Amino acid sequence: MLIYIQRVLLVLFLVSILGYVLVVLREKYFLKNNVIIIDKKSVTQEDIEKADVKEFIFAGNKVKSGDEIRIITVAKDKFEGILLGAIIKDRSILMVTYNNEIKELSIDNILKFKVISKYGKFF
Repeated sequence: MLIYIQRVLLVLFLVSILGYVLVVLREKYFLKNNVIIIDKKSVTQEDIEKADVKEFIFAGNKVKSGDEIRIITVAKDKFEGILLGAIIKDRSILMVTYNNEIKELSIDNILKFKVISKYGKFF
């Protein structure tokens, strides 16, 4: 009975490793083709097209669309979410929060800016 359980656990372990490898290869393919996956229902094509710049340097950090960021405004409001890009004419940053809200934050009102994780960091 113990050998049967060990074999089942070994098969499950190997299937989970294979699944992880396939997910990593899929992400690598998307990164190679400059495709960023943002799995949020509130993000529309208009929001993505609204952002002029997809990769830029802000507060000494090189950021691009898909990076997870944390912003603290002058009014001490905290926003965490995924960066969609920047709007040049409005001088603002467009992001989608974890609450599925699209936020457009003016650069002049940002007190602290921190990159939590980079998109495709493990490649």
